[in-house]
Parts: sequence; structure tokens; C-alpha cells
Amino acid sequence: MTTVRQLRKALGQVRAEETTDDEGRPTFAVDGRVFAVLDGSHVRLHLSAPDVAALTAAYPTAEPAPDGATLALDEIDGQQLNHWVRRAWAARAPRELAGTAAAAATARPGEVGDLPRAIGRPATRALADAGVTTLARVAAMPREELLGLHGVGAKAVRVLDEALGRGESS
Repeated sequence: MTTVRQLRKALGQVRAEETTDDEGRPTFAVDGRVFAVLDGSHVRLHLSAPDVAALTAAYPTAEPAPDGATLALDEIDGQQLNHWVRRAWAARAPRELAGTAAAAATARPGEVGDLPRAIGRPATRALADAGVTTLARVAAMPREELLGLHGVGAKAVRVLDEALGRGESS
């Protein structure tokens, strides 16, 4: 069972632009292409035909819709919703952006550019997803922007600061 709040959290983990459609429903897009629409307690995800088939097989109450499927939020758990939101996002994202996100999803600490292993997996993946793979790129980012990346917390920023040789006052 998932709530609208959990859906928004899942959407926050991908680069989603939120707007509303002509009917006032929240819509979520990547590069101007809508991949999810929230309609009360249901979400409509724009998915490929094979993904629609897999979703409707896994959730018999899900209904095929033009370019996707509609699913009641209370029919799916948060982890599975994250999966389907990412699939919908990837189906609509520009190829280069989707490729970067796919590579980031498997990024491992200590194996991305010169980023230190000690920042951990969530921060490594968040930075890779944002296209930040070097300490030089990190150095050019304001602390608030780093902390705004889902997965980058105070500990990761402290480790990055240490790797850059700058104090906490930077």
C-alpha cells in the first residue's frame, strides 16, 4: 500500500518537473515529456507495451491506458512503485539522460571518477546521476546544491570537503 506522499517521494528520486494538466491533476515530466499523472488515489504511468503487460500481470486491477497503465496507489508497495516510476521516467527521458541514470543506478563507491569511497553508495549514485564524477566538479558546486541531491547528506559532504582539503567553513 502506497500513499500520495510516497509517490511524491519516488518522483523526487528522479528528475521530475511537476506541473498540472488541463484538468488540474499533478503531472510529472522529464525534459517536458510527461511520464506520470496523479489522479486522486491512482497514478497513470507512461510505459512501453512490454512494461504495461508486466505491470498489468503483476497487478490485476491495473488498467491499460493510452501509452501506459493506471494503477491504484493502495495496490502497490513503495519499493515496487519506485521501480515502475523509474521505468516510466526512463521511457520518456532523452536517451543520454536515461543512460546516465542507468549507469548511476549501478555506481559503486570508489569506482566513480576520483570520488572517495567513504561517501557511500547513496551519495555516489546521486552524484553520478547528476553527472558529477570528479572532485573538481564537486568543488564547483555550492554546499546547498550538494545537500539538495537525494542521497547526499552531511557526512558525504564532510568527506568530500576533506578530500578537497577544505574546511567546514567553505
